[in-house]
Amino acid sequence: MSDRDAAFEAYFAARSDAMRGTAYLLCGDWHRAEDLVQQTFTKIYLAWRRIHRHEVMDSYTRQTLVRTFLSERRRGWFRHESVGSPDADRPAPSSGHADERLLLLDALAKVPPRQRAVLVLRYWEDQSVEQTAALLDCSAGTVKSQAARGLTTLRGLLDEEKVR
Repeated sequence: MSDRDAAFEAYFAARSDAMRGTAYLLCGDWHRAEDLVQQTFTKIYLAWRRIHRHEVMDSYTRQTLVRTFLSERRRGWFRHESVGSPDADRPAPSSGHADERLLLLDALAKVPPRQRAVLVLRYWEDQSVEQTAALLDCSAGTVKSQAARGLTTLRGLLDEEKVR
């Protein structure tokens, strides 16, 4: 095995679970999240030789993941079909209220993709406005407006669920 392959393998082993969690928040389906992570790391592997600043790999990988998600949503390649609970094959986390978590994840899946990407990057990945803007290749103002709209949409969806 070459040094290049060993370095990539170590990076993949260290970061694939975290990226899978982010992908799940973006798409709302564990199987689709696996596909997104696989596509992302395939793209990273193909560019691995040209990447010289490995200290910024997390940012580059996150950017590739989000852009892959948004690109597929624009092309309409992926059609979301729900055949069961999105968490049916994953155990619930040990902390927090499971019902509230499921409500939040269900509502997040209904937020438009671009707004969802901003919400995930800003509030799950804890990226700054500037970092999120760089990852999405847009202005800081766009990130702020998409975050505000996304939070409004998310709150509305959660309020609808509470009424039911």
